[in-house]
Amino acid sequence: MFIDQASIRIKAGNGGDGVISFRREKFIPKGGPDGGDGGRGGDIIALGDENVNTLLDYRYQRLIKADNGKQGGGARKTGASGDPAVLRLPLGTEIFEVKEDGKRVKLADVTKHGEEIVIAKGGGGGKGNINFTNSVNQAPRKATPGKLTHEIQLELVLKLMADVGLVGFPNAGKSTLLSVLSSARPKIANYEFTTLEPMLGVVKVGEYQSFVMADIPGIIEGAHMGKGLGLQFLKHIQRTSVLLFLIDVHTENPIDAYRTLRAELHLYDTFMDKKPYLIAVSKIDTLTEEEQETLLPELKELFRRELGEEVVAISAIGQQNIDELKYRLYRILKEG
Repeated sequence: MFIDQASIRIKAGNGGDGVISFRREKFIPKGGPDGGDGGRGGDIIALGDENVNTLLDYRYQRLIKADNGKQGGGARKTGASGDPAVLRLPLGTEIFEVKEDGKRVKLADVTKHGEEIVIAKGGGGGKGNINFTNSVNQAPRKATPGKLTHEIQLELVLKLMADVGLVGFPNAGKSTLLSVLSSARPKIANYEFTTLEPMLGVVKVGEYQSFVMADIPGIIEGAHMGKGLGLQFLKHIQRTSVLLFLIDVHTENPIDAYRTLRAELHLYDTFMDKKPYLIAVSKIDTLTEEEQETLLPELKELFRRELGEEVVAISAIGQQNIDELKYRLYRILKEG
């Protein structure tokens, strides 16, 4: 199951207490203080793991705790440190602390495999009485407790990391295109919102080059306000490097359709306007030969005249202009 958001509570380990202790050795009737310090509490650590692709493990965990530090001992022995608790997170996970007033503070962004980020530090160990010896007090009976830690409310948000994000209305042919370009096998059917979760696929370009493409569930007008599947999946487009707008060739007004998609991305995040992009008209295999010779040139001219945009006409099922699409996307990625 693909889960891209989870709320958990975490608690780093408390520090171990320092101890009051005195030497008890044969032939030394007045042994001095030798109480050791407590050990440090365990940290809460976020670990980027490319083998994890969902936050499912954290959907049902209420509290994740690191181990407490151990109490110090006699003979100046320091207590053992507590073991950390490691959160293995998929790449692209943002970590927010949720304050009591509901405000979110971003703590970290996990983007690299193997990177470790300390989210909450364990408490320091208390001091044993060996630390309080001075010329006036040769036998102190004082030690300090370990530092206590507090629970923290976290919100984990996964935003898929892909090179190219497929953007289009439901049933525009995004899933079919991804299945043809890569080995991904998204659900494909002749009704809207067949894709209920983002899908990733590796697209090979030549023998040694490739890029990652994400099929984002269909956007509709009002998606930025939560209509359809809008707010649930728009966030996954934020991390893509290039946008591929897919317009069904049978769309009644393709210019308006493109403008609507653009507007929804802009209203969700104005930074989307700065991303490089490509426009493709899909399903041209459903046109007759005569329509392909007349309608497609007219459609391309319409985009050129109205928007100053060049479009690629493709058919995923018919494999028409698929290689051209791949190489153009790859060039845009390299230039960007």
